[in-house]
Amino acid sequence: MINSITAIEFLERARELPVIDVRSEKEYLQGHIPGALNLPLFNNEERAVVGTLYKNSGREASVLKGLELAGPKLVDLVKQLHKITDQKQLLVHCWRGGMRSESMAWLFQVAGYEVFVMKHGYKAYRQFIRESLSQPANIIILGGLTGSGKTELLHLIGKMGEQVLDLEKLACHKGSVFGGFGQPCQPTHEQFENNIFAAWDHLDLSRTLWIEDESRMIGNVSIPDSLFEQMNRAMMIKIETGREQRIRRLVGEYAKVEKQDLQRAVLKIGEKLGGTNMKTALAAIDTGDFETAASLALYYYDKTYAHSVLKRENKEIRSVSFESDDLLKNAALILETGKSIK
Repeated sequence: MINSITAIEFLERARELPVIDVRSEKEYLQGHIPGALNLPLFNNEERAVVGTLYKNSGREASVLKGLELAGPKLVDLVKQLHKITDQKQLLVHCWRGGMRSESMAWLFQVAGYEVFVMKHGYKAYRQFIRESLSQPANIIILGGLTGSGKTELLHLIGKMGEQVLDLEKLACHKGSVFGGFGQPCQPTHEQFENNIFAAWDHLDLSRTLWIEDESRMIGNVSIPDSLFEQMNRAMMIKIETGREQRIRRLVGEYAKVEKQDLQRAVLKIGEKLGGTNMKTALAAIDTGDFETAASLALYYYDKTYAHSVLKRENKEIRSVSFESDDLLKNAALILETGKSIK
C-alpha cells in the first residue's frame, strides 16, 4: 500500500527523510524542492514521447509505451537509490502525484523501502508555498542608498541573533546591472520562489524579520507578489551615510571586476546616465579611475532609489545616521531603532 500524504506532511517529513523527485531532468531544473534528488522515471525525450502519445492516442497507449520505456531501467533505478540513501524510509513525488510517483513508489517498496508519496505532487507543493508566503510577517525593511552597506549590516544583524531573509543571496544577484559580478548563475524564477520558501519555512513569523529593501526584480528573477506587497507595507529603517564612504565601498567591491565587464554594465544604463556622463564613466574605468566611475553611477542609482521610495505604500521611514564605519556599532544602532517600532 502506498502512503499518500499532503504537501505539508511531506515537507515536515522532508526535514529528516530523503526526497526523490522522479520527474524529468528538464522539469527538475526548472524548479524543485530544495534538497530533493532527481531520479527520473523518464528522461526529457521519453517524457515527451509518452505525453504526445497520451494526447494523440489516449491513456492506454501511453501507459503501454511508458512500461516499455521504464521496464529495462527498473534494476538500475533501485541501484541508483541504494547509492543515494541508506535510509529505509523516503519521500517520492512527480508533477501531479500520478503514475510516475506511484510506479516509482511501488518499485521502491518492492526493494524494501517504506515510501511516502505527495498527494497531487509538485503542483500541490507550489500551491502550498504560494499560500505560505502570503502569511503576515512582522517585517522591517533595511533601506539606504546604493553603497550604504545594507547587505553587510543585514548579515551582521543576523549574526547578532535577529531573523533575516537575504533575498539577494537566494537570487544570486545584488540587484543592479553590476549585481551579477562574482555571483553564481541565477536560479529560475520558480526555483527562486522555492528557495525563498525553504528559508521562510524556518522563520518564527511572530518575531521581527529584517529584509533589505529591494526592487521587485533582482536580476532576472522577481520577488513573489505576496511577499513584495508585505515588504511595501512594512516600516523602513533607512541608513544615512556619506557619499564618499559609499564611493569607497563601491570601489572596494567592484574595482577587481574586469574592466570590460564594468563598461558593459555602464552601457546598459547609458541612456539614464546621459551621453556625456556615460562616456566619462567608460573612460574612467579604462584608466582605472574607479572613484569617478562610481560617483557617476551613483547619480543614476540615487535618483532611481528616491523614486522607488516615493512609490512605497508605507511612507513612514526612520533614518539612522552613522558617525563611523564601525559595523558592530552601526548594527547595534539599527537594532535599537528597530526596538522602538511597534
